[in-house]
Amino acid sequence: MDTKLTLSFDKNVIERAKKYADEHNISLSRLIEHLLTQVTSNQYKSLEDFPISDWVNMVAEGEVEYKRNAKSSRKDLKDEFFSSKKPK
Repeated sequence: MDTKLTLSFDKNVIERAKKYADEHNISLSRLIEHLLTQVTSNQYKSLEDFPISDWVNMVAEGEVEYKRNAKSSRKDLKDEFFSSKKPK
């Protein structure tokens, strides 16, 4: 069940995140949910151990441009997201 949450971010970060989500055919809510799921999975001792922490920091600073070779369908992205939530 989805629950609403209000968060505050820098305006520029939101604009870039919306653009990223749109380009990758995913809602901003699902993108944030995916990142929070990964961070809270207890696989990492700290955020520095989180494999995309450097990448996320660079995106927040506007230093990186992420390019994808083939555009996945919304269904493919959804399946990928939910398969990542399954216990390993």
